[in-house]
Amino acid sequence: MNFSEKYAKLFQLLLPSPFAIAVILTFITFFIALFTTQPEGVGFFAYSVDLANFWQQGLWSDGLLVFAVQMMLMLVLGHVLALTKPVEYILSKLVFYCNTTAKAAFIVTILTVLVSFFNWGLGLIFGAIFARKVGEYASKKLLLINYPLIGAAGYSGLMVWHGGISGSSLTKIAEEGHLKSLVNGIIPESQLELLPNSISFIDTVFSPMNIFISVLLILILPLSMYLVGKRSKASELPKFTTDAKITDKIKAVEAEKIDHSLFGVVFGGLILLIAFYLAFNSSNTTPLSFITPNFINFSLLGLGLLLHGSFFNFLNAIEEAISGVSGILIQFPLYFGIMGIMKSSGLVNDLSAFFVSISNENTYPIFTFISAGIVNVFVPSGGGQWAVQGPIIIQAATDLGISLPKSILAMAYGDQLTNMLQPFWALPLLGITKLNAKQILPFTLFLMLMGTLIFLLGLVVF
Repeated sequence: MNFSEKYAKLFQLLLPSPFAIAVILTFITFFIALFTTQPEGVGFFAYSVDLANFWQQGLWSDGLLVFAVQMMLMLVLGHVLALTKPVEYILSKLVFYCNTTAKAAFIVTILTVLVSFFNWGLGLIFGAIFARKVGEYASKKLLLINYPLIGAAGYSGLMVWHGGISGSSLTKIAEEGHLKSLVNGIIPESQLELLPNSISFIDTVFSPMNIFISVLLILILPLSMYLVGKRSKASELPKFTTDAKITDKIKAVEAEKIDHSLFGVVFGGLILLIAFYLAFNSSNTTPLSFITPNFINFSLLGLGLLLHGSFFNFLNAIEEAISGVSGILIQFPLYFGIMGIMKSSGLVNDLSAFFVSISNENTYPIFTFISAGIVNVFVPSGGGQWAVQGPIIIQAATDLGISLPKSILAMAYGDQLTNMLQPFWALPLLGITKLNAKQILPFTLFLMLMGTLIFLLGLVVF
């Protein structure tokens, strides 16, 4: 049994389903708060009831539930975009150039990384479909390729997504008032007033540090996968079956004709025109401050409708994509409940004080990066992780007087890094490519090593 097989078996043995992990973390947080934050004069049972109430209030927090819906739409609409005919056409043309393992690994990696920087849902499904098409092309042309390496290349976009335009924490802090609402009641009023109303993409996604790191990722990851492909042995290809897709070419009757007409294109184009108007006529003085989760989802909705060509095709794509958000739908509220306990019990303050005590201006971003990577193994969602870890980062950075955008980006990098270790988001890719986790793991661990060096370099240099 090789290393990857042992690792995959160990991961399956030690870690249950992501939902079960969320429940376990809820109990762990509850008991830590119970035994470390119990106020004097409050009985054990009474404080347990208080904590349960904190959890319940966090579970159904209005603002955080809006956040969950925004992230679900971002994944679904990105997936829908990946299923459009133009994307399928582009991929069918590109596979012609993927006639060796090295070239296929390079092309799949660089395009997946670029697409994922734009939208994580689109990149996740784009990479999976592209890898599958490369496998189908190799099978048809009897080419010898290392298919698991190509599958890992299709997953490489999860190394750049959180520092990109659809990064959960970066899009949320771009919204007016989000930062203050997240830590309201946690940090002193004097510090709360000093927090900015929002942090635009100029200071995060398009900051010098993030551009430097993103460019290195876009250049080094494909080249590294190319070199690995040059030295890798061919693998056996799975048996591919082509599922017949429902198309628009069916006989519509009466009012159903509108679902098959070009009205979908017109409506999608109208949405995009409104999006462009909002972008170029924004009343905000801060550049790119118009880019928020709502703006991204609005644009994706317009693109999806426009490129699918009709409501019928668009809704069929929605039906196919919707299953991918089941984990977010049921897990996010549990993480919001954890945040409710940590916030109302004062546990956030204690954790922030700990990080402040062991950190300084130079080491804090590194500690944040490492801790975020560890947290991501147990909280496999950038949005859920921001809900739990965000208040700690904001308070500690405020106490130390450290750049808030850099601290949040450090968390984003840690989250990206261990996506190569945590198989949760690989499930859609594994289903599409017909690979299993232990097959792609040696190559995703290699990507993780490359990413570690790049992220640490960026955090140290800047």
